[in-house]
Amino acid sequence: MDVEWSGNWVAGRLGIELVGDGELRELLGLALRRNPKRAHLLVSNVLGKHVPQRPSVVHGVGYELGERVRNLLGEAEAGRAVVLGYAETATGLGHAVADGLGVAPYLHSTRRPVAGVAQAGGFEEAHSHATSHLLLPEDPDLLNAAADGSPLVLVDDEFSTGNTVLNTIRALHARYPRDRYVIVALVDMRSEADQGRLTEFAEEIGARVDLVVRARGTVRLPDGVLEKGRSLVARHDAQDAGLAGGAAGELPAPSRPVPVRVALDWPAGVPDGGRHGFTPVHRAALEAALPAMGARIAGALGDARRVLVLGFEELMYAPLRLATALEESTTAEVRYSTTTRSPVLAVDDPGYAIRSRLVFPAHDDPADGPGDRYAYNVAGAGFDAVVAVVDSTADTPALHAPDGLLARLAGHTDQVLLAVVPSYVPPAASAMGVPTSPDRAVPTASDSAVPTASHRQEAAMLSEPLRGPAFSSYAADDVGWLLQDLSDTPLEAPTEEREEAIQSGGAHYAESLPVEYQPSPRYQELFKTALDTSAARIARAVGTVTETVLAERGPRPVLVSLARAGTPVGVLMRRWAQHRHGLDLPHYAVSIVRGRGIDANALRWLAAHHDPADVVFVDGWTGKGAITRELAAALEEFDGFNPEIAVLADPGGCVRTYGTREDFLIPSACLNSTVSGLISRTVLRSDLVGPHDFHGAKFYRELADSDVSGPFLDTVAARFDEVADAVDAEAKELLAADRAPTWEGWAAVERISEEYGIHDVNLVKPGVGETTRVLLRRVPWKILAERGAGADLDHVRLLAEQRGVPVEEVEGLPYTCVGLIHPKYTRGATGADGTAVTAR
Repeated sequence: MDVEWSGNWVAGRLGIELVGDGELRELLGLALRRNPKRAHLLVSNVLGKHVPQRPSVVHGVGYELGERVRNLLGEAEAGRAVVLGYAETATGLGHAVADGLGVAPYLHSTRRPVAGVAQAGGFEEAHSHATSHLLLPEDPDLLNAAADGSPLVLVDDEFSTGNTVLNTIRALHARYPRDRYVIVALVDMRSEADQGRLTEFAEEIGARVDLVVRARGTVRLPDGVLEKGRSLVARHDAQDAGLAGGAAGELPAPSRPVPVRVALDWPAGVPDGGRHGFTPVHRAALEAALPAMGARIAGALGDARRVLVLGFEELMYAPLRLATALEESTTAEVRYSTTTRSPVLAVDDPGYAIRSRLVFPAHDDPADGPGDRYAYNVAGAGFDAVVAVVDSTADTPALHAPDGLLARLAGHTDQVLLAVVPSYVPPAASAMGVPTSPDRAVPTASDSAVPTASHRQEAAMLSEPLRGPAFSSYAADDVGWLLQDLSDTPLEAPTEEREEAIQSGGAHYAESLPVEYQPSPRYQELFKTALDTSAARIARAVGTVTETVLAERGPRPVLVSLARAGTPVGVLMRRWAQHRHGLDLPHYAVSIVRGRGIDANALRWLAAHHDPADVVFVDGWTGKGAITRELAAALEEFDGFNPEIAVLADPGGCVRTYGTREDFLIPSACLNSTVSGLISRTVLRSDLVGPHDFHGAKFYRELADSDVSGPFLDTVAARFDEVADAVDAEAKELLAADRAPTWEGWAAVERISEEYGIHDVNLVKPGVGETTRVLLRRVPWKILAERGAGADLDHVRLLAEQRGVPVEEVEGLPYTCVGLIHPKYTRGATGADGTAVTAR
């Protein structure tokens, strides 16, 4: 079947001719630039930039060119070669060429300055819309050939006039002279006049310069083509605007797919690309990890049959290799392309190379300021799923905004996945401006609250959030855990040993973990009954607190739950916002430790990826308000974060933003990890958590058979529609009410502490949730219960019975119950079976 050449439209209207090798028209089409310096654009069909192509074809073309370079150089010189690619278009091609050589380190130029990385060179690209190129190798000797006489292999998509490449060689030769250069391009499009310059240039610098290309040809341009091109673009601007994805600020329709994150588990220490250098060691580590990453993406795609993996500007190679791995992991048709800075006219004609374009704002805080970015040939291309791949520096609110890339993609496909590759910043750069004290690891009050590129670069040394199913049983898009995985570290200690060490001052409670409570069948049945009877009540509180947050902290708050009790609540709030308003709110879980403060590195990561003013801290409930005070004190050092906590239940009267102030049974308080994504309480211990580490936690995979995290969420979420009217009324009433904290709970705790001779408010745990924790994790002394309390305390009575703890009914208690930890505890305070002994 004859296929129309995708250059006919431009050739027919401007009189441009493309002549050359037989496969030239298979490799190239034509489009019109929005560029005052050049009218036409050669659009490659195999580069993976503007035209979606099979990823194996894109990588294979570059790999084959690399093999030809290796044969040209010979094994000895190939082993010493360094490959340099050009941003943004040839970053992936250059990397594939380096793969073909097999043993060569790779570097690409960049238009993204990185604070703290010394510039090893730079050059200008005269015809480009964005001309400045920087060379920022992590190894300052990478380009220095003095030690081993290494050849330099320069890779670009096309060798047109030769000016860019020759100017690069001239600049580098003055600083890092060498005997041999190899220029690699997909196509050699030099005119006859330009072809003799290469030999003259080699003689001028006294070095050998070779050229390796896939095809040769030339473009014949008639007189006045630049003016004609401008006029043609102007006439089609109205049509182009119609293809641009809608007017700026257009909101995605509620029916459009909500982007879903895919946790890649990118191999530690492997750079996201060649911006700072990519070595053969990196290559081997990435190759080993690719099959598993491809399988994760394939699993998330489900039944999608036509898939586009969409890279991001200079980030071409990582998405390309993920796409090749996906291609091998699925029977679906997979294509690959990337977004770009290049402004090109789109014309929906089979004889034109750019059929459609999507326009969206830059989302990586570019050094040259904000501006439009583009994705070509995506709209109308029939993809039923798009996997957008960005680096963490570009995973910003602008990416997720109503006019951002993800929203634009959602209007043209049934499914959008987001995969984030951790941005690599060399250690020397990461250390710049990063405080050495773990207590000062975020911007201070003298810094801007708005996250900048430098903030994100400083945070890049931190790990990306952990996500399910690799860490926790929650879905990947439910929550990102800003924690480090300590699953393989022995941390559990018998409850009695922990209590004695804690109360004697020999250890902090966050330095170890209690042995996970394994509920009896009777207790499990109590949980199910409690969930069934309270699901609507919880859904109502979830809706009320979420609507309050959206009204006062919206329109797109970043939910940050306090691990782990706050995490199920954060997931439910996220689901409410998605169900009622079509909002895809970011949600993370962080560690806060009484007496030690919040995880400063987690705050630093949040500040680098989001506006701190958008962060809303979420917890399950308040007791006496200790964590509320802890958070407020910890955030005094950090600019921009609001210390208020949003909670499901506030029986202690400690916060302004809550779903209810009733003290009732929240079933997620009944259990430990098995209702919290199988994640342990968080751990902070100096030998495990370094100055640049997140706090730790364990993933109890072995408890999967007992996991009720999903059923808990699903049961509550199933009642959202039922309580919607009540939520609207309650939220409206609360927003108009005086919600100032009363701190009634704190006063009650102080009174109980003195009345019962405890003299330590930390041993008094008020409320159903905190009392349950005492019975599950600590050594309880006695339980105070409000006289006449009903089914909300059935599980408390059962646990108290199992541990031999008396339940004392009292009048005038501001809570449904209060748990008292055994004061002045020693192991002599329990019997041989570990149950409490009340006599002192």
